[in-house]
Amino acid sequence: MNHCTEKDQIFEKMKLTFKHRQQLIHDAIKSNTVFSVFPRFLDTKGLVLQDFDIKFGTETASRLLEQWDSLKPKVIAEAKTLTSNLHLNSLLAAAQANGQNQEYEWQGWDSDMSSLLLLAFLLPPSAGGRNKSTKISIREAMDYIVQFHKSCRSLTEHVEKTEGLQPHLLAVGSAKNTIHDFYIVLDGQLLPCQAKSSLAAFDKLFKAYFVFSVSYPQCLNAMFTFIQTTIYKIGFGTVRETPRVKDLRAKLLN
Repeated sequence: MNHCTEKDQIFEKMKLTFKHRQQLIHDAIKSNTVFSVFPRFLDTKGLVLQDFDIKFGTETASRLLEQWDSLKPKVIAEAKTLTSNLHLNSLLAAAQANGQNQEYEWQGWDSDMSSLLLLAFLLPPSAGGRNKSTKISIREAMDYIVQFHKSCRSLTEHVEKTEGLQPHLLAVGSAKNTIHDFYIVLDGQLLPCQAKSSLAAFDKLFKAYFVFSVSYPQCLNAMFTFIQTTIYKIGFGTVRETPRVKDLRAKLLN
């Protein structure tokens, strides 16, 4: 498989080795070898999506992309009830822009990414670790979701500087609202995204947590749990949820 050049053959062989790969990923001793054993993750787009689809099925895999257009206005409306601050207001303006307000779109992320990041305000970071009083800001927590990378700069340099922020999306372009390529940064490696839209790139980021059996960042556990149980409906009723997660689901779905 490492020497295979036909894309269809790569996907077929990765499908046939799915069970072996999952055993490797869940082996505490060997899990860090997954990219050396299956290096096609690093040069073939779509393999993460295929593994997630095998694991959970097409219906589950398609839920975020199918539902976000209807959920987004509700997320924006709920975020408007929060205490106002400069960063929140900027995200709200960009989330509502949809190409109509060039000023906000030039300054920040596009509408879909901005609305997804609003979830971090609705389900803010909680203290974690041994020192329960330690709590990072919402703005700092967003680095665990996506970071912008100017297309003229070195990708390797970014990976080296963000070793503790993995996995996360790396959005490469001339500006935050003009992204040419998305990557997932994981274990010091760059996984190329087939997606050209921010929503599809976030969809792949979420799926990477399950494909590679990675825990959510503690500071965004509530946000990712909400997406898992409410949108993808994975583990609904069995996964532990905070009262805020349950409350937000009730507000958005009722």
